[in-house]
Amino acid sequence: MAQGRDEIRKSPELGRIVLVPDPFDRRRGFLRAPGFTIRCAIGRSGLTGRKREGDGATPRGRLGLVSVFYRADRLPRPATRLTADAIRFDDGWCDDPASPCYNRWIRLPARPRHERLWRDDRIYDVVVVLDYNLARPRHGAGSAIFLHLARPGYPPTEGCVAVSLADMRRLLSRAGRGSFIDAW
Repeated sequence: MAQGRDEIRKSPELGRIVLVPDPFDRRRGFLRAPGFTIRCAIGRSGLTGRKREGDGATPRGRLGLVSVFYRADRLPRPATRLTADAIRFDDGWCDDPASPCYNRWIRLPARPRHERLWRDDRIYDVVVVLDYNLARPRHGAGSAIFLHLARPGYPPTEGCVAVSLADMRRLLSRAGRGSFIDAW
């Protein structure tokens, strides 16, 4: 059962969420938040302090939870204190290092290389934009670093962090503007 807005306001807000790599599989990990730990998938190349576009690694650092996109045709608006917008069929994210729109939301169709946010595979049914390379994007330093839904079996991502839908709901119900993932 989804939490109502009053219940969200009363629940303590998540601050720090720690990403702990799995010692036996660098492509997986755990997110530890106050009161619970959940399983996650990370990039196929594990964690890195030298993120590059297309390297398949999840960046190390403090990754703020910025905003949420969700598929309103599949799910209700997530219960969260974060800004949440329904994904439209023509929403995309630019991952072209040569573009001035690099690591930004864009409207499709678009010329620069991009990924679609409206996907058939359901991993972007709920997607949280993480504050990595956003304010002043360094071209080629990595883009589209999200917290999104995991595929069955938690296979590695292209550099994002992925969790189950139930765990995403749990995190978002307590997430707010001060929430962040520490990935070290």
